[in-house]
Amino acid sequence: MHSIVVLSLLASAFVDAGAALTLHSRAGSAATVYTGCKDPKTVAVTFDDGPYQWTKTISDIFTNAGGHCTFFMIGLKDYGRMTVASGDCIYDSPQVASVKYVYSKGHQIGSHTWSHPDLTTLSASQIRLEISKVDDALQNIIGAKPTCFRPPYGYYNDLVRSVAGETGKHIIIWDFDSGDSTGSSATASEKAYDNQIAKHVNNFLALNHETEGHTDCVSVNQVMPYAVNALKKAGYKMITVAECIGVTPYYNVGTPGNRTAAWHC
Repeated sequence: MHSIVVLSLLASAFVDAGAALTLHSRAGSAATVYTGCKDPKTVAVTFDDGPYQWTKTISDIFTNAGGHCTFFMIGLKDYGRMTVASGDCIYDSPQVASVKYVYSKGHQIGSHTWSHPDLTTLSASQIRLEISKVDDALQNIIGAKPTCFRPPYGYYNDLVRSVAGETGKHIIIWDFDSGDSTGSSATASEKAYDNQIAKHVNNFLALNHETEGHTDCVSVNQVMPYAVNALKKAGYKMITVAECIGVTPYYNVGTPGNRTAAWHC
């Protein structure tokens, strides 16, 4: 559910090998954009579009391997449908349980907007609403708001950066794509990880998805165990995005709320 980042990568600025790759990190309130990690032999594996039915399974794969990963979650997976189905809403009971579960295991939860729009087509107030609704949901469910934010499709512009900065967000892109959102087979995704590891890259920030049509179950049950094993063998430490770029994962940390009538989509 993404395509190539088209609005900002032309302005990328490379930094020393031991530091995270950032884009547009100029002064002011605008959010800094990150595309890579800062420490050698680390990898931040990320999953967009949850919480979904495979969230707990992904969590367990990384926990059992002694690593952590990051989930960029959305609030409502309606994808243009006229009605909301069971499991589409972050407030549905199974989804709430999954969010609490991965948080309890030390995996990171980030924001991927409420409804997965192209933010570059929205007004400032619309962008704020997309961000704030996820923030509020996570505050209710886990008792904290995320600092890390991935815009849908990787699309952002100056307005998106400005609004994200107002809400205390860091914008997270990626420098490696597993290809699961473009219909890559399990073999192709495994090969993509193999090729990345074979390059002996210092570190990388990997993009994967939870809900990509026919590829989702394959990615979770076949590609992820393969990739995690390959990363461990190659000596990479699997870390959260917050660790990857050296920031605090949450703010406004407090006590989770109790379900009320307001917990709905």
